[in-house]
Amino acid sequence: MTISFQIHSLEIPLVRPFRTSFGSQSVRDVVLVEAVSDSGVSGWGECVTMAWPGYSAEYTSGAIDVMQKFLIPTLEPLLETSPEPDAVRSALSVMQGHPMAKSALSTALLDLWLKERETSLANYLGAVKDKVDCGVSVGIPSSIDSLLEEVGSYVDQGYKRIKLKIEPGWDIDAVRQVRNAWPEMLLQVDANQAYERTDGAHLAQLDQYDLLLIEQPLPEDDFLGHAMISREVNTPICLDESILSVASAQGAIEFGATTIINIKPGRVGGYLTAKEIHDLCVGQDIPVWCGGMLETGIGRAANLALAALPGFVLPGDTSASNRYYAEDVTQPFVLDNGQLPVPSKPGIGIEPIPENLEAMRTAVVKA
Repeated sequence: MTISFQIHSLEIPLVRPFRTSFGSQSVRDVVLVEAVSDSGVSGWGECVTMAWPGYSAEYTSGAIDVMQKFLIPTLEPLLETSPEPDAVRSALSVMQGHPMAKSALSTALLDLWLKERETSLANYLGAVKDKVDCGVSVGIPSSIDSLLEEVGSYVDQGYKRIKLKIEPGWDIDAVRQVRNAWPEMLLQVDANQAYERTDGAHLAQLDQYDLLLIEQPLPEDDFLGHAMISREVNTPICLDESILSVASAQGAIEFGATTIINIKPGRVGGYLTAKEIHDLCVGQDIPVWCGGMLETGIGRAANLALAALPGFVLPGDTSASNRYYAEDVTQPFVLDNGQLPVPSKPGIGIEPIPENLEAMRTAVVKA
């Protein structure tokens, strides 16, 4: 067997603009990596970069460039056969950084490897659920009225948990209004690194609203600051952007910087490392949940398999397809009683619809 790659660039409009403390999006530029065997079987992975390096140092055109120039050539000695997942991770580890690009490549190869063995990603990872409770992430809107309208639409759809994006100037009052409207709803907030160490007393005002957690209030490298904030705030502090590896997760826990962790496979370099972080947290009694990066059905399917592991005890951002897209590149994931099904077919369990892929694609590169 010989494996080659194709890198597909897509543009998909969002159903509504999505604004956070680091920027706003109305169109998602998507990169799908296809690993193609000489027998015609394809494995798929999604690169969750954004167009500009605002959320992370990685960005879409840079991820494509590093895949073509460095990561795929590094994998070439393994591509005469279907490589073992650990061998793929080891080969990619010789290059520093670029976890989102690495995750896309390794997931495409893992999907192909699992298809050959007629095994689902969920079974391979050790999933214990066939359905996953779903939460939804709400961006920063133009007004409180818009916020309440949007949250209300998600409550009506049956989502199990609401996450509000916050930033200085859009936090306490927004949370108060939502909590007053839905006193029993599971509610949490996400700052995307927008605050400073001196904001502990301000963030402590959120304690009265019975939140599940405050996610990533400070910059990703500031473990000390998060430990300081956690001593001023009773609401649990959750880390997201700070968790880049098993070692960083262990360090954050031991340092007292977090008591809950958001695991994003793209951010940590793939599903093997994501599972290892999950296993670490289970051993430390640290709850975990699966974050989202506005994935298409390709990334969403794989995330659902991860979120079905036993340590994922909080609803994640694995929302239905129509949360972001009027039409997905795959068959849509449809919310049912606040849950989504965990794919059970071999590999990640889903592929692009050829007509949708063709209509949404802006470029394809053979690598």
